[in-house]
Amino acid sequence: MSEHHKVVGLSGSARAKSFNTSLLRAAQELAPPPMQVDMHDLRAIPMYDDDVRMRGYPPSVTQLREAIRAADALLIVSPEYNRSIPALLKNAIDWVSRLPNQPFDDKPVAIMGASPGALGTAFANYHLRQMFVYLNAKVLNGPEVLVGNAGEKFNDQGRLVDDATREVVRDHLVRLMDIMR
Repeated sequence: MSEHHKVVGLSGSARAKSFNTSLLRAAQELAPPPMQVDMHDLRAIPMYDDDVRMRGYPPSVTQLREAIRAADALLIVSPEYNRSIPALLKNAIDWVSRLPNQPFDDKPVAIMGASPGALGTAFANYHLRQMFVYLNAKVLNGPEVLVGNAGEKFNDQGRLVDDATREVVRDHLVRLMDIMR
């Protein structure tokens, strides 16, 4: 393992003022030393097409696959759309998970999510857990980080200002570091 615990951070949202991207930025800020969370933008990844994959991975997919492979862990922060995960995130997972040598195998993975609704992102979290168990990742178990009523917890600049939520995020990252060892 590297001297810095490198974590690839993925937001499942493409929205400019996304609560989930803001939550990922909060994780970058709150990461315990020596953890470093590097955010990767999923918007450049084309829709999955196995005919394209058979000819070779697009550069954006190769870059993400290699970043995940080189990282010590993965942090996924996702909204919930129709009681599941957004197509943007599912598409990236589908591309990256193709054999040979899919990089999720035995990779520590932590999941968080934020929503304006009261339930947070419980269903999306559950679907992500199902996928990553199938992909043989080491998914961080509870307590889960499901930020409900997100509009009350972030300021107008997208900074997580709710102290209790900041502490839950910090604790989640400490627990992620524990399974990285």
